[in-house]
Amino acid sequence: MKFQSQKIAYWFFASAMVLLLLQIVYGFIMGFARIGMDGLHEWIPFNTARAVHTNLLVVWLLLGFMGSAYFIIPEEADRELVWPKIAWLQLISFLVVGVIAVVGYHFNYWEGRKFLEIPRPLDYLVVVNVLTFLANIGLTIWKGKRFTTTAIVLYFGLLAAALLYLPGMIDFDNQTLDSFYRWWVVHLWVEGVWELIMGALLCYLLIKLTGVDREVVEKWLYIIVGLTFLSGILGTGHHYYYIGAPKYWLMIGGIFSALEPLAFLGMAIYALAMAKKGGRRHPNKAALNWTLGSAIMSFVGAGFLGFAHTLPQVNMYTHGTLVTAMHGHMAFWGAYAMINLAMIAYVLPILTGRKLWDNAASGYAFWLSNIGMVAMTGAFAVAGITQVNLERRMGLDFLAVQKEIEIHFVGLILAASLFLLGICFYVYNFWRFGLPTDEAAQSDVRAVEDLPPVL
Repeated sequence: MKFQSQKIAYWFFASAMVLLLLQIVYGFIMGFARIGMDGLHEWIPFNTARAVHTNLLVVWLLLGFMGSAYFIIPEEADRELVWPKIAWLQLISFLVVGVIAVVGYHFNYWEGRKFLEIPRPLDYLVVVNVLTFLANIGLTIWKGKRFTTTAIVLYFGLLAAALLYLPGMIDFDNQTLDSFYRWWVVHLWVEGVWELIMGALLCYLLIKLTGVDREVVEKWLYIIVGLTFLSGILGTGHHYYYIGAPKYWLMIGGIFSALEPLAFLGMAIYALAMAKKGGRRHPNKAALNWTLGSAIMSFVGAGFLGFAHTLPQVNMYTHGTLVTAMHGHMAFWGAYAMINLAMIAYVLPILTGRKLWDNAASGYAFWLSNIGMVAMTGAFAVAGITQVNLERRMGLDFLAVQKEIEIHFVGLILAASLFLLGICFYVYNFWRFGLPTDEAAQSDVRAVEDLPPVL
């Protein structure tokens, strides 16, 4: 740990771990409700559980991104964070807003707009919070001793995410217009600017974990940024098929949706090539596994499975079905959850000085969670394809179809249990590292920095 202000990252990560576990709890509530075991319905209806589940996902991922930025930016800028105390205040206020939102959902205090349920007064608090965060890291970069591609891409990815939150706050009386601009937030976050954040985190981790020269690694980052903007922006059109938008979106969405896997394929090739070039020499194998796993699983989930069901000829049947859940779970896990877990696995030994990176718990965490997620994706796929055939092609009633696919959710719950076990191992390992210490310094980076760079 080069700078004392980097310690704030630990508390963002610790908060993210708590919210990740809570998100999984609400996922189980929905899973049991799907098989008729809906005993909590009076207190937590399905729509409430769904809103909490999806919003907790966004909140803990954002906490991970913010924590990563608070660790990376001082190191890349080669100076302490400009406002360390403001970073603490920003974390506390962000958590307070999140808790109020989650509790409010249980009392129907929300906007009722899918993925953007947070009430309008809290929206303004989120904007203030994120602007404070961006000012803190932005000024740190500006006053830093050096500018790096990794830091700039990370900052502009976070800045663009903040700006694209604003269209979701515009009030529309027309449902089509509301849905049109809502996707500017939902799609352009997860299939646009969040990819820039992922690319920057991937770049940083590969520099640290492989020993490959920074110039070589960062050249790949330019390619990924280009592919992301080429495909992601106009790929938004695949959400516009059924909301009353002009017909030309059918063609635009189809063409650019087909290009979207290229960015994730580029990330996968990039990560594997750099790991091979560097010889995987870093002792923190857990962080390297999560890093490479993120690149590969994001291509499978976000790239391949996204491509498989967003083409117009397919999406006319799969839109809004469990096939979407199949794609969504694997995509979020591979692209954003795993890169956050990779950052945490890399950062913890540095913050605490405890080298617990290669043990049974870290191995179980990686393999059980990934096998569980693959099995969950398979269960969603079977349930979704069955739903499409019975409901969309044969015309059976929606509720009748839900009854027919209950059995697949039994398999889903079993897979989710395996996934939860893996996450519990990860959180247990996180807890074993303990709190950050003032004495921890350079304990992790020396293993690579003592070796000559791979050119």
